[in-house]
Formats: sequence, structure tokens, C-alpha cells
Amino acid sequence: MRADGDFAEDAHVPPFQQSLHEGIIADVVAGEFFPGEILVRDGRIARVRPVASAPPGRVIVPGFVDAHVHVESSLLSPGFFGRHACVHGTAATVSDPHEIANVLGVEGVQWMLEDAKKSPVKIHFGAPSCIPATVFETAGARFGVAQVEELLARPEIKYLAEVMNYPGVIAREPGVMELVAVARRLGKPVDGHAPGLAGEALRRYAGAGIETDHECATLEGARERVALGMFVAIREGSAARNFDALAPLLRESPERCFFCSDDKHPDDLLLGHINRLVARAIASGAAPMDALRAATLNPVRHYGLGTGLLQTGDPADFAVLTSLAEGRVLENWIGGQMVAADGRCLLPVPPAVASGAFPNNFSCTPRRPGDFAVEAPPAGKKIRVMVAEDGQLTTGVEIVAPTVRGGRILADPARDLLKIAVVNRYAEAPAAVGFIKNFGLKNSAIASSVAHDSHNIVAIGSDDEKLCAAVNAVIAHRGGLSGVHGDETLVLPLPIAGLMNPGACEEVGPAFTRLSEAAKAAGCPLRSPYMVLSFMALLVIPRLKIGDRGLFDATPFTPVPLVV
Repeated sequence: MRADGDFAEDAHVPPFQQSLHEGIIADVVAGEFFPGEILVRDGRIARVRPVASAPPGRVIVPGFVDAHVHVESSLLSPGFFGRHACVHGTAATVSDPHEIANVLGVEGVQWMLEDAKKSPVKIHFGAPSCIPATVFETAGARFGVAQVEELLARPEIKYLAEVMNYPGVIAREPGVMELVAVARRLGKPVDGHAPGLAGEALRRYAGAGIETDHECATLEGARERVALGMFVAIREGSAARNFDALAPLLRESPERCFFCSDDKHPDDLLLGHINRLVARAIASGAAPMDALRAATLNPVRHYGLGTGLLQTGDPADFAVLTSLAEGRVLENWIGGQMVAADGRCLLPVPPAVASGAFPNNFSCTPRRPGDFAVEAPPAGKKIRVMVAEDGQLTTGVEIVAPTVRGGRILADPARDLLKIAVVNRYAEAPAAVGFIKNFGLKNSAIASSVAHDSHNIVAIGSDDEKLCAAVNAVIAHRGGLSGVHGDETLVLPLPIAGLMNPGACEEVGPAFTRLSEAAKAAGCPLRSPYMVLSFMALLVIPRLKIGDRGLFDATPFTPVPLVV
């Protein structure tokens, strides 16, 4: 806490450039809560002082930080993402733009930087480290050291984004290690991505200079990372939900914790953001100050963000809550301006972008049902089947007898054995086809051009005709989400790089919900069918996945055949 003498407002400063705020102040630097007053002048904290009492139901906290998020996964542009994140008290994000970088390269990152200027939230971008994520798939761009160094040299690029090639780090491959060396030479933090890594392999990974991980799914894995000096970003997104497993870490090692969403779909963003994790952390037994620091102080200091912490001289970035335990945001102030109040953004909607200005990279043509046919294997042979897991990015693998008819392997909804296909969207090429369980669709198919990380088209269906129809609906819009259920076809267009819609969250969120609910009505038991679908092509997440070139087993990190 800082007490600063006379608190009278400066008569020489116009009233609209200064404001006085009273409440219970959370000083995350000193680790104190106290009744106090804050004077904001010219967008900064001019003075802070304690008072005898504060009005009830007003807790003033630094603005929240999402310590790892892909803005593109909200299906919103950065400008519209920020307009809705700010409603929940968010002041800043640490954002990896590798989704659009995989589609458009450095040009895509530049587009994100420009559009983020429309956002009230301070969106801090990193330099993507793995474009494409592996050499076993086709993306729209390829980064080498030159592209990464070009981005890292820019002051607005805050860090080297998640280093997903953990086998390369462990093996000390020169190309990967040069990226880490560039970041360290430029004084930029290095983010990690090491799902399931443990023991000596994890020690080598952390020892190479990797500082964080948001892929922890178990408390044991999180503890092991903390023991090696890493920060753990406790993730609760739309697909991967690890908060419950990792919540005890906030009581054991709060100084090493962040909060993050990683991937946040628009329907979830309408409901809340990091504010909800702070409230859940307190409800789980974490000290209120520890929970608050994980959402503010810890990421701000680690990444060197220009986000205020309610200290004199800081940018006036703060939220007013009814209480920390409730997490309801009354007001959000960023740079001394009230940007949101009572559940709505107060800023004018930016002018719409002309459709011809949307950046994209989409070169494939419509498909036919026969493109997804799979020849029957020799008698007695079995096939590898992906097993989706609700609430996780990981998959399992089963070896099963195929359903064969007319010399082809068919999807068999009665066995919950559906076809999954990936279509290269950057060039004409044969579709890769496999089989998957736990999607449960009947007489239906769903498809998406959001297919981490290369963002080809991924689709799952109960038969070849519907699978093809869902893929073609995406192709017709040069990107989007589609659902084909009986005779009905639903589409949410994503004309910005095949990843984002130019509309507001109030429009995109309900449209996304309609798609999700239709998939559930068709038999899908997953909480977020399209989010889980989007990760079925992410080869770096164990175990069995599928890219545009075929099946891939992330455990040995190698392509594998369908037939066993």
C-alpha cells in the first residue's frame, strides 16, 4: 500500500481526465486489502491512500490477465474479443497468434496486431515458434529463425510463444534451440507446451530455458514443473478444463501460478473470463490474495506487461467487483477510461471491415463422397481408432475390427465408430481418412476449418455423403463451421483466415451455440463438440491424431498406418 499525502483533485486538470474511486483496494504488490481511495489522472494512478471506511460492495482490483490464450479460437477478431473480455474485468491477455500464423505467416500476425488496436483490452502477442507445428502436416506458412527473430525484435511482441516441438528441445536440435537462444538474447520469456512430459525428459525441456507450461493435466505434473522453476498456467478453456485437478497448486506454490483459458469459444466468453477462475480458486480454498496475484501480478511481472497493478504511476487498469468470491464485475477501467459497466462494453462499435479486406488462404475445391472411401483391409486385420476425451485435448487409441461392406470400411454409428477426415485447404490433395469414437453422431456430420494447428478442414460424420456435404459447406464459405443433420445444413462463416467471424460476440456466440446444440441433438455427448473437433488434428498432443497426411501417434512422435 502507498499513502500519498493530500488527496484533493488537481484543479488544473480537466474533470474528464481525472476520477476518484473508493472501495476495498487490493494491493497485490504489498499483499494487502484495505479501505481506500484512488485518484486517476491522465490515465494513470495519481495517488492511493487508506481511509477509515469504504462503501460496501466495491472491491477494486488490478485488471485481470489471461496468461495464455489464442484469440482466434474465440472465432472473433481481436477487436471484438477485447470488447467482450473487458466486460468481465479483463485488462490484458498474453496471446499466441500461431493460429493465423499457420494460415498466413507474418502477414497474419501483422493483421492481428493492427486489429488489436480496436480492442479496449491490451492484447500482448508473442512470436509463434512452431509454424507448422510439425513437419508431418501441411500449413499455409513456414517460419524459420529469420521470421521469429523479426517478430521478437519488435517491442510489441512480448515473448516466444509455446515451444511445442518438445522432442526437438529434448534432443537439442539446432533449429529449435536457435529460436530459444534468440528469445533469451533479446530478453523475451519463452513459453512451453509439454503435455504429459515427466522425469528426465521434462528436466531437459526446462533446462533448455523453457519457462512456462499450460498443458498440465495432473497435480503431480504441475508440482514437477514448479520444482524445476517453471510457471504453471492453470487452464480452464472451452475444451481443456484442468482447473479442478490443479487448484491445490494455488495453496502450495501460488507464486508460480497463472490463470489462462488457452481456447475460449464465444458462447463461453459471453458468460465469463478470468474473473470466474478467481472466484473458483477462492471457493476451492485458495487465499484471496494468492488467487488474485495469479490473475494479475504473476503474469504482469513475468511477461513484463504494460498493465497496471494499482501502484502510483501505473496505468489506471482496474476492475471494481461486488466481491472477489462472487467475481461479478461492476466496472472495468483501462487506461483511466471506464470501458465496461454492468455487463456491457461502453465503447462505440468500430466500423465494419469491408469483406474484400479479410485476409485468407483457401485454395481447395469441392469434394465428392467417393473421396472419403477407405478400402477394406485383408481379412483378419484391424484398424486404429481415435478415442476422443471430453474436457481434454488428448485422445486415446483402440484397435478394433472394422465394419466392412462392398469392399470398403464404413462408419458404423451403432458402434459409435465414425469417420474422421482432414482435407488440405491450401492445395488439391487426397483427403486423409480415419475413424473415431465418442462423438456419437447419427445421420449427421460436422466440419471445421478451425483445425489446430495447421487449420486444414477437419470433419467427422456418420457416412460419406454427409461427411462430404459438411466439408463442402466449409469450402463454399472459404472457411467456417458446418453441421449437416438429416436434410438440414447449418454454417457459421469464418471469412477471416478461415478462423474468425467479423461480427460481435452477441451474434457469433448464439450462432455457435446453435451449431453445438444441433450436434448434441444428433447424438454427440461432448460438452463442446466443435472445440474438441478442432483438436483432433493437433499432432503434438497425445495420443492418436490425424493430419492432412494421415494418422499420427504423438507418443513415439511418428505417422502410423490405419490398418494394424
